[in-house]
Order: sequence, then structure tokens, then C-alpha cells
Amino acid sequence: MPILSKARTDNRTRVLVIDDSASVRQTMTTILEQDPEIEVIASAADPFAAAKIIQQQVPDVITLDVEMPRMDGITFLRKLMSQCPVPVVMCSSLTEEGSETLLQAMEAGAVDVILKPQIGVADHLVEHHLEIRDVVKAAARARIRGRSARPAGKVVPEKKLTADAVLPPPTSRAMSRTTEKVVCIGASTGGTEALREVLTALPANAPGIVVVQHMPEAFTKAFAKRLNGLCEVDVKEAEHGDPVLRGHVLIAPGGRHMMLERQGARYHVSIKDGPLVSRHRPSVDVLFRSAARSAGSNAIGVIMTGMGDDGARGLLEMKEARARTFAQDEATSIVFGMPKEAIARGAADHIVPLGSIAREVLQAAAA
Repeated sequence: MPILSKARTDNRTRVLVIDDSASVRQTMTTILEQDPEIEVIASAADPFAAAKIIQQQVPDVITLDVEMPRMDGITFLRKLMSQCPVPVVMCSSLTEEGSETLLQAMEAGAVDVILKPQIGVADHLVEHHLEIRDVVKAAARARIRGRSARPAGKVVPEKKLTADAVLPPPTSRAMSRTTEKVVCIGASTGGTEALREVLTALPANAPGIVVVQHMPEAFTKAFAKRLNGLCEVDVKEAEHGDPVLRGHVLIAPGGRHMMLERQGARYHVSIKDGPLVSRHRPSVDVLFRSAARSAGSNAIGVIMTGMGDDGARGLLEMKEARARTFAQDEATSIVFGMPKEAIARGAADHIVPLGSIAREVLQAAAA
């Protein structure tokens, strides 16, 4: 049956909600439609009902549950990406097994994740309504297998805390150079697969790396474990006090900030709670500011695909502290938000495609 698309009457992000729970469908619909930039065109209890809707009207974004009757979400996602690529945000329970499944979903083409607890789902979704709306609007602007990014409409940003809420601004240059460089990477929407491409291209003796990828709790540990099985470098979810060592990558745990600290000639990470910064925890701005303070010219900063401006200020602070700084280019970014903001601020020394980031980082570390 041919896929039809009704004529648009406005520039709102059109969303299709797929979940076997009627209460979740209703809650998601209410949360999303409270944003004037979002329209929920329909909801469906399973992929078969959703397919009939898509044949009549192709949404800008689909929110898709993983566990559903008749066909699971991963199978539907793969079929969708092969026949009618649409940005998909996966929804799943907050469990280790669910995290492994969601990693498979990201590899299959999903652009982001909304995690929900096994009990109290509706209350959890309401509590995280701003995050859910941001994720959906970011997904609408994602590039999916040749699909052009949807232009951003007029957005009135809500007030966001800066890294000042967690860490004071740098007041002086970092301590003297050491022989070791440290690489700081920040990413958001589209970052899971982008990070996989960068990290799998690194040799076992690569400089120490610290990463903030916007992810919910219980997802980062499975993500780090998956990367560790693919990379020559060792990858793990960061713990408080972990040293930053050559050949090792530390991923900030979901729901907590990660900062780079220095003691003598050695670096380690500090994991702490705190308010959302640029509406995120962990925040790239927090990591980058800590690198500017603690590493200065020993640091290398990389900002990659993602929605919003988290990391733009921090990358500029790194550059002002004489760190080498890089931004992923527009052509290879799933969402050219965070890199664009950093470039606009003059924070990036170099703008590079995804496939060149690993090489550029290694060259900068060897300089």
C-alpha cells in the first residue's frame, strides 16, 4: 500500500506515539501536546496499528516502545528504517536488560532514548516532561539515512543554568604542562553511534579520554560495556576517583556530572550530583570547564553531534586556556546543534568530519 502524506498546515513537529499501555499513550500525548511546537497526530497500541497510520500520514518523529504484542519494537524499527526512514525515539524500562536492547535499537537507527521505570511510569514521564519534549524536537531535526534535517522553527528558550551552578569559572591558567594529554569529548543526539566510530578507530595506546554523552541513568554502563567489546582502548563507566590513563576511556554516568581534576602530574575524574546544567546532567559544559581549569594546554576538546548548546561555552573556555579544540562538521552530524553553537562562539580551532576526528585527535596529542 502506498504511503501518503497529508498537506501540512503549520510547522509543528508531528509525533506518532506507539505503546501497548493506554495510560502511557495518554500521558505521552498530554505531555507532548502541552508544547505549542508539537502535535501528536495519533497513537497506536502496536506496530501493526502504527503501520496503518503511517500509510496515511508520515510523522516527523515516532516514540516507540520496545516490548509490545504481535511485534517487538526493534523488529518494527528495522522494517521502518528499510521502508520509510523516520526519526525514532525508543522507550523502554529502566533495567540492564532494557539498556542492552536499547543499544541494539540505536545501532538499528533510533536517534535517542526515553527510559521509563517499571512502576510509576506516568508520574516519571510527567516529572521529566521538559527532557522528553527536548528529545522529541531534537529527533525531528535528525538526519536519517539521507533524510534532510528539518529546519528549526522559532524557539523561545527556557532559562537554563550554566556550569557556574556546579563549578566556578576558570580564574587563571592551569598548572604547568605534563607529558600527558587528555581528550575531552561531548555529544548528545546521534552521539552513541558517532562515538562508536571515533573510539573504534583509536589504537590501544591512545591518550586518556573522558566522555560526556547525554544519556539517562542505567544506560551508560551498558553503553560503555558495548564499546569496550568493540574498541582496542578500554572503555568503562566512570566512577569517582578513576584515574585518566593512556589507552582508557571513561564515560560519565547518566544522571551525574563528571569533572576532570589534577593532582600533581596525574588526572582523575570526580563524579558528583548537582543541578541540571544547560538542562543536562551530565553536562558537557561542566566537563569542559573542569578541563580548562585543570588541564589547560594539555587538553584536547571535541564537541560532536547533538541538539542545543551544551558544551559550547565550555569549549570556548578550553580554547581560551590554550587547549586544542575541534567541532564535528554539519554534513556528518545527525543534529548540528551543539557543534554549530560552539563554532558560532569561535570555540573550535578546527571543524572536521566524523571520519577524521580520531586521526585529528591523535595528531593533536602528538604535537
